[in-house]
Formats: sequence, structure tokens, C-alpha cells
Amino acid sequence: MYQEHYDEDEVRAEEVELPTVYAGDNYVEDDLEFNDGNAAEFVHPEVQIPDVVRNFIQHFHRNVSERNVWDLHAIYENGWNKLTEKFYPKASWPEPEAVAQLVNDDAVFLILYKELYYRHIYSKLTPSIDDRIASYSNYCDLFNYILNSSTEPSDLELPNQWLWDIIDEFIYQFQSFCIYRSKVKTKNEIEIELLKERPDVWNVHNVLNVLYSLIQKSRINEQLLVSKNGGDMQEAAGEFGSRPLYRLLGYFSIIGLLRVHCLLGDYVLALKTMENVELNKKGLFARVTACHVTTYYYVGFAYMMMRRYSDAIKAFAHILLFVSRTKQYHTRSYQFEAISKKSEQMYALMAMCVAISPQRIDENVHSIMREKYGDHSIRLQKGEEGISTFEELFNFACPKFISPVPPDYEIAVNASHEPTRHQQKVFMSEVRTQLLVPTIRSFLKLYTTLEADKLAAFLDIPVEEVRTELLVFKHKTRQRRYENGSVLEGEFGPTTDLDFYLKKDLIYIAESKQGRRVGDWFIRHINKFEDIVSNMERR
Repeated sequence: MYQEHYDEDEVRAEEVELPTVYAGDNYVEDDLEFNDGNAAEFVHPEVQIPDVVRNFIQHFHRNVSERNVWDLHAIYENGWNKLTEKFYPKASWPEPEAVAQLVNDDAVFLILYKELYYRHIYSKLTPSIDDRIASYSNYCDLFNYILNSSTEPSDLELPNQWLWDIIDEFIYQFQSFCIYRSKVKTKNEIEIELLKERPDVWNVHNVLNVLYSLIQKSRINEQLLVSKNGGDMQEAAGEFGSRPLYRLLGYFSIIGLLRVHCLLGDYVLALKTMENVELNKKGLFARVTACHVTTYYYVGFAYMMMRRYSDAIKAFAHILLFVSRTKQYHTRSYQFEAISKKSEQMYALMAMCVAISPQRIDENVHSIMREKYGDHSIRLQKGEEGISTFEELFNFACPKFISPVPPDYEIAVNASHEPTRHQQKVFMSEVRTQLLVPTIRSFLKLYTTLEADKLAAFLDIPVEEVRTELLVFKHKTRQRRYENGSVLEGEFGPTTDLDFYLKKDLIYIAESKQGRRVGDWFIRHINKFEDIVSNMERR
């Protein structure tokens, strides 16, 4: 289904894009070990900026102005994070108004600086409602600057990682705001009035409009379609789509839409947005590790919620194998913790999918899953006893679902968990309908023919229910499976290695050659065991 082999040199060059040491006139990466001393000066009332931070900002501004992407990559991944750890681990970076004096009021740079400034507040501090609104306004300024160039494209150039993080953070802050506003009980009157006055802030239609506009402006779907048919992407790119800024923002917006539609619970539309992205080939998503992981997480989750467990397992196994093989490179990335957490969630999701639809997976991935969730996997196969384990793993591994509409502010009720409860209810209703499927499969694999009443005794259910459970087995072990083309497409087929039919309360079982050999072995030993027991009873 998916690409399984990775070239180590390609991983180093494209997947991780390791930052390089750079040097500017006044700022050198190695100078980050410095004295707190008296190196500070006033550049704005009540704001002190250390010399090394001031020099860094000016160096940052100079590279943005000169469109020096390679140095910007090192500044973004290395310099910013090291200075954050040294000076601002529990405080915000200097106010944008204070920084404006250092960069000659460069409007474009200040928009980019604010994007990092508010992202840092979301990451390390607790954003206030004013921060949330200001960050939204800044994203509007950024996307208006990029999209409103009707005659010619902007010449702005940014590293691939930053472009992905812009889309990723934009959606994260939208998700965070939806959860924040739904906690009505914790709001004071001022906050509630402000929320009522600004229904446009982080409005779902505005967020979707931005993502669709970036896709349309870049003509990325047209480019991917041409590439899919063996053509050259540049032929369909147009003036805007030929620029890396627009092409990558458009492409990352496709992944962003996949995520947003999953958060809203529309899994068909989520996969529909990916119709021109070929997962069985190395795509642009592979240029940024976090994007690569995000893509497969949401594709796999959408498959799982659509009862396409076989495709979900393949998606999770593919990316988890990649992460395990390239782990030594991820540790150098500032997003290492986020990638690790997402991997933990995917192992939990895969454990549930394998429990529902057993199948072979890569031995390395299987051994790690067994190590992390071995006890959970055993409990998942215990019928009704495993329901609580399914709920536990789902709550841990699922996305934080959101409601697209504001709550009723007149009712002081926290509804932030309602979307997740609803999605859990949908998933658990599907799990409950097929609790006996793995158990029935384990018994059928032992026989070539089996009486219905004997199976009823094994399952401890009335004989009348056996026929129903066998029909459920037939239905649940047939799934749509992806082969090629759009990720939404696929052919229906069995996901188990055996088939059967019922005639006059006698079940006839047909297996693959390998399955039949294993079954015959079990039957011989069971017959021997029955002979021994009967002999003991006669004695």
C-alpha cells in the first residue's frame, strides 16, 4: 500500500533538514553561551532587550529581507529556540512594538515576528483572550499579504519547516480557541461579552476559507493531478504556483484540511481533500518530518472511524516503521517531543485496530506495540471486559475534537468534551457490534466443519443467536481496501484468511493453504486430547 523502503541519505537531507551553524556580523550560533551581565539597553519604555537578543533580531531581519532561506532555516530551528530556553522559558519575547524600532518598522518582518511571538505564548504560557484575538488578527494580516497579491506573487521566501509550522499552528490555535470558548462556566462577564462581540474570531468558515484560498492560489491540486498522470507539475503551476512559498503553503493546506475535517468528524471529506496526494509515492509531505507524521496519523484515524481497519493499520505501521528507523535524527529536532507523543497515540490506535481486525504487521512495529500495549491488547480481546480498555485508549489517542459553532453563552455549562464524547460513542457502538468476531475467528480456524450448537456452546450464547453472529462476522470482515488512486477509493474484500458457509446448521470452513495447515495441526492435537480425556473417563 505504502512505500516501505527509505534511503538514509534522503532521510538526512529531506526529512529532518538538520540545521547548520551560521554566522552573521553580530550574531554567531556558538555565542549562545553568554553572560547575563549588563548586556541590555532600553529600546522601548519599560522593555529591556539583552544585546544578544537585539543582535539576533537584527540578524534575523536582515536574512528575511535578503531572502536568505538557508540561514533562515538555522535561525528558525536553532537560534530562536536556544534564545527562548536561555531568556524566555517562562516569559514572552519582547513586545512587537519594542522590536519595531530595531527593524525600521518593517511590516512583513513584524508579521513574521508576531507569528513566532504568539506561538511562544501558546507553547510556554497561558494565552489570554486578547492574545488569542491578536494572534488571529496577525494570521489574517499574514495570509492577506500572501493572497491579496493579484498581479504578481510575493517574493517572500521561508524555510519548508516554518511554512508547515505556520499552517500547523494556525489550525492548532483555531482548535484551542474552539475548546476555550466552549468552557463557558470558567468565563467572566467581560470575556463572554468580548466573545459575543467578535464571532468572526477563529470562525470555522474563515479558517476553511484561508486553507481553500491557499490551495486555489497555488493551483496545487492541478499540479498534483498532472504529476499523478506522469506530467510535469510546472506545466500547471502558473505564476503563483511556481513559487515555493505558494506551492508549499498550498500543499500543506491540503494536509491542514485533512486535519480540520477530522477534528469536525467529517472523515469522508477529510480523505476527499487528499484525492490528488499519492501516499504510495514520496510526496512533498515527506520534506518535513512533522508533516509526514501528521499526514499518516489523520489518514489512519479517518480510516479507523470509517471501519477500514486494514487500511488504518497499514497507514499507522508505515509511519511508525519510518519513525523507528530514523529516530536518531528526530532527537535533534525541536519537534521531537511532539513526534514521540503522536507515535505513542498511533501505537494505541493500531492496537485497537489489530484487536478488531487481526492481521500481520511488520515485526519491528509489532514488537514495539507489544512492549507498549501488550497488556492492553490482551484486555481488548476479552469481549465486554475489554470495553473500558477501548474507551481508555480512544480517549488517549484520538484528536481533540471541536464544535464548529459557538456555545450558548447564557447557559453556564462546559461543553468542551462533548465532541470527543460523541465521537467515542460512535466508535464504541461499532466496537460493540463486533465483540465476538475475533473469538468466532479463533474457533473457526480450528475446524473444517463445525456444528452450530457446538459453536454456541463455545461462545456461551443460545443456538438461535449463532446465525446472527455469523452474519455479523461475514459483514465485519469485509472492508474497503486501498490499492491505488485516491485514498478514499478501494475495493471491498475479505480481511480474514478464512471463509465459511452455513448449511443445515453445519458450518463449512474454507481457509488459505497456510491457514488450513495450521488448522489441521490443531484438529489433530485436539482429537488426541479428546481421546485422552475419554479414556480417562472410562477408567
